[in-house]
Amino acid sequence: MVSRRRWASSSGMYNFPTLALKKIAIFAHRWTGAAFCLLFSWWFISGIFMMYCDYPEVKESDRLAHGKAIDAARIHLAPEETWAKLTSPGEPDEARLAMFDGRPVYWFSIGRSNKGVYADNGQVQNAFSAEVSLRTASDWARLPAAAAKLDPVTSVDQWTVGGIYNRYSPLTRYSWPDGEQVYVSGRTGQVVQYTTRASRLGAWLGPIPHWLYFTPLRANGRLWSRIVIWLSGAATAVAILGLIAGLTMYSPAKRYRLSGRPTSIPYAGPKRLHMILGFFFGLMACTWAFSGMLSMDPFPADDGGGSRTTLQIADALGGEPFSFEAFRAKGPREALEQLGSSLPVKQLEFAMIVGEPYYLAMQDEGHSRVVPVNGLPQNQFSTERLRDFVMNARQSPGVAQAELLNAYDAYYLDRHHESPLPVLRLRMKDPERTILYIDPRSAKIVASYSSPEWIERWLYHGFHSINLPWLYNHRPAWDIVVLSLMLGGTSLCITSLILGWRLLRRMAIARV
Repeated sequence: MVSRRRWASSSGMYNFPTLALKKIAIFAHRWTGAAFCLLFSWWFISGIFMMYCDYPEVKESDRLAHGKAIDAARIHLAPEETWAKLTSPGEPDEARLAMFDGRPVYWFSIGRSNKGVYADNGQVQNAFSAEVSLRTASDWARLPAAAAKLDPVTSVDQWTVGGIYNRYSPLTRYSWPDGEQVYVSGRTGQVVQYTTRASRLGAWLGPIPHWLYFTPLRANGRLWSRIVIWLSGAATAVAILGLIAGLTMYSPAKRYRLSGRPTSIPYAGPKRLHMILGFFFGLMACTWAFSGMLSMDPFPADDGGGSRTTLQIADALGGEPFSFEAFRAKGPREALEQLGSSLPVKQLEFAMIVGEPYYLAMQDEGHSRVVPVNGLPQNQFSTERLRDFVMNARQSPGVAQAELLNAYDAYYLDRHHESPLPVLRLRMKDPERTILYIDPRSAKIVASYSSPEWIERWLYHGFHSINLPWLYNHRPAWDIVVLSLMLGGTSLCITSLILGWRLLRRMAIARV
């Protein structure tokens, strides 16, 4: 057992600049480390929970999962007949059919607004009464309406702070005794947020502390962004100082003496452990802090050519204006009857794809059909046709390579395996070497990558999420690797907390 620490080094071991750098790094790291050790601990521990806990949100897949199959027998009006009820000029930008409040309704997009007209009797859904919103929340939660507690949301709260309140207010929160909470928009009639006791607890342990996503701070988006960027940048500097201090103190030749024995590290106890852990996990702490700062886009730049290519091809695939005339040959009821009972369709989207009208029939994210207005239902679009269309589209830079992927690659991956597969991967001939990933079931671009996005892909996602294809495809390999790194970083932070506490206690004693 070491009772007394003694260390020494040869006076000729360092030249003056190196010795000055070492002293500055040690001094700065001692004090900045004491100031930031709690924040680092906070980030590492919450990062462990973030591996398995997400911030609550309602995605399109959730809407489909909670929706009801369209009752084709109740569709009595053609889409243009219901559109006439709105007395709006021209034609809508988009149209789709779904069930709402137990009835089929056409939803028309006009700019940023959505208007609903029931397909059974042409009633316009102008306002969403308290009774309708309660039924919507009850259907979503699959719990009795009589047991719900109603709370008007009059200001931003923890679960609407990311912009939901401003986009969809007025909001009403419906709560049940089991902890489920459903937020319904009085503007659109949609469920816009959904939480449970488990999802709220997971958020408080993971995303909220990790992102500093506290309501008073996050409500001011600009201030929140600046604080996260500056804290992440300062934390990166602290980690770099620690690496410099550790490397300049380390002696491969074991020129230090500790309790009479040669050693490479001139410390004992927690400080020695901190230095050892710093060699293994200090670089990771530095890259995680820096990549976390990059997530906030601290160096905004104009969109690159890859983004323009993506927008041009997306516009070519489905950018033709919507027209009622194109869908008159086969109405939505006939399209659903063609599908029969093989697919309980929850959403029927009117789509102009590669210049022709189609119905995209969705049950959920994994089950869909394509119904041409002039043809029989099919599982997906021909990949050869999609490739040729993109290659010959106006302003297309051309296709260098086309391949149907049945597995994720380095730029299209998802550890939850929710992103669609297979996808058509197109490598474009533009200067930015854009890669497009097109879902053959919808002819939509589901992901893209271009060379200007290299920093975001590798310095942010690569370093911060460790989202490497091999690890994602062979779980729990990813869990083991990331959890080991997180626990190592947490251990490094715990030794920092001990050293910081000792430093502050010595200062307090010295003042007394």
